[in-house]
Amino acid sequence: MLAAHGLRPQHKFGQNFLIESKHIDRIMKAASIKKGDVVLEVGPGTGVLTAPLLESGAKLVAVEIDRFLEPILRQQFIAHRQNEDQFAELMIDDVLDGKHNINLNVVRSLRRAATSDSDATSSRAFKLIANLPYNVASPLLANLILLPYLNEGVVGDPIDAPIPLPDSEIPIMTLAVITIQKEVADRLTAKPGGKDYGALGVLIQAMCQVKRLAVLKPGCFWPQPKVDSAIVELKLRKKPLTDRPTRLAATLHTLFSQRRKQIGTILGRETALPDDIDPTLRPEQLTVEQLIAISEQ
Repeated sequence: MLAAHGLRPQHKFGQNFLIESKHIDRIMKAASIKKGDVVLEVGPGTGVLTAPLLESGAKLVAVEIDRFLEPILRQQFIAHRQNEDQFAELMIDDVLDGKHNINLNVVRSLRRAATSDSDATSSRAFKLIANLPYNVASPLLANLILLPYLNEGVVGDPIDAPIPLPDSEIPIMTLAVITIQKEVADRLTAKPGGKDYGALGVLIQAMCQVKRLAVLKPGCFWPQPKVDSAIVELKLRKKPLTDRPTRLAATLHTLFSQRRKQIGTILGRETALPDDIDPTLRPEQLTVEQLIAISEQ
């Protein structure tokens, strides 16, 4: 398919295309797409997931950074779109605006998808279903989790809204089924005490139930990466462990940027800590709940 368009995989975009059909089927089964679900696909590449997502009747926002793949993806949209009325938008753009923000055009597209049926009840919910490029996975997941809370600021004071939408219209990621580097999957599922336990995993675990569905060997991709990958499911908790994830994220950044130091040293000995937290412990020794308690205090 690439050769027909005079193309080849671009290492700078982290292009390792998923080619193992049983894993594509596994992703779609876990995604449990119903007609009308709003789906964000990041890095659709040649469209191996795009096709079944369109066939499922999803309202699809596909974001591809490589403009040379646009003709291939347009063909997939034409071939697999269920009807003219099905919302399906292809964006040739970067899903991120820098390292710490989601591209506002992507946010607006998700809202358009949610409100595209005049006779349907608008929902803020969307699903992230994607074979994610390795270099985008960590910042993308953190930013999508924090997206509905950004207008609240970190310490509770109103700020100039970084998302120019009413809070009631900012999209919420309720489910992600993604392929990512196994090393990142290890971080998302890590328990206290290990080297993989860190800020990203704590933030995600505070907001989502995390499950590793499969480990994928390099041969499942073309070209083959040098590392193993994993399919991971993130399901938004009905009641997240914190209602202030932006404050938690700021606290985690402070603590884990100095992870080898003791909590008391990082925060200052005069800082009052929750009663059950020993100030001589290091950040990686604390549970998710304890780290949340520190952020709230």
